[in-house]
Amino acid sequence: MRSINVNEIKSIVKTLCLDACTKLNDDMKEALQKAAETEKSPPGRAVLQQLLENARIAQTESLPLCQDTGFTVLYIEIGQEVSFTGGYLNDAITRAVAEAYTDGYLRKSIVKNPLTDPVNTGDNTPPIIHTEIVPGDRVKMTVLPKGGGAENVSRIKMLKPADGTDGVKNFVIETVSLAGANPCPPIIVGVGIGGTFDYVAYLAKKALLRKIGQRSTDKKIAEYEVRWLEEINKLGIGPAGLGGKVTALDLFIEVFPRHIASFPAAVNIQCNAARSQSYIL
Repeated sequence: MRSINVNEIKSIVKTLCLDACTKLNDDMKEALQKAAETEKSPPGRAVLQQLLENARIAQTESLPLCQDTGFTVLYIEIGQEVSFTGGYLNDAITRAVAEAYTDGYLRKSIVKNPLTDPVNTGDNTPPIIHTEIVPGDRVKMTVLPKGGGAENVSRIKMLKPADGTDGVKNFVIETVSLAGANPCPPIIVGVGIGGTFDYVAYLAKKALLRKIGQRSTDKKIAEYEVRWLEEINKLGIGPAGLGGKVTALDLFIEVFPRHIASFPAAVNIQCNAARSQSYIL
């Protein structure tokens, strides 16, 4: 059994929060660069070049990639041979988020009770923490700051089993079409299929953690990812909604078994500031 002090987790999560908000991952930079080279629309090309320059300035000056530094979502994979000491894991993670958003002068966007006490918590807490028990004695921490603009146009639908694959595809494309320029395209599209009402939304958001170009290990699902992405980019929304062929940089599908009477589908859209950082301890 391996013991890990939660203060070590706290230090790492704080760094991940700061890095996620200020450093665009290499796969996103490469995707934006490729898009800038292939986009036919002059306004679209100009937007893509500005996004690349924005990423350069943000990393050089340690400034947020976007003023909306998001709701902090964490995915923690915990090896079953790990025990934590020094306090409660979730408390340590929450303190890390509070310190990162305070010390890093990141925008605090969380309000307390949406119905009875809608005032800012002042430190971007509480975060949303997803934990998963996995084999081994390591802990993988992933931070995904999720902005409000892209989150607001995400959708979930309980399809009929008879709707089949075409029903899901039509729902996905309709969601992107309705979103238009609101999620700050070019976007990343996370699709969840199966499970239950709550779990399918989890799948759709977790799909956003994949690297650009990282196809599903299921060959048929991978084909759907490529095909649906092509159809989305025929919508003509383009970078910043100014028209063009690059509406989405990628689309990822995560699936889970479903009930015979249900066919849940969810689409979680991510903006061009597709921020995430991971660390394995």
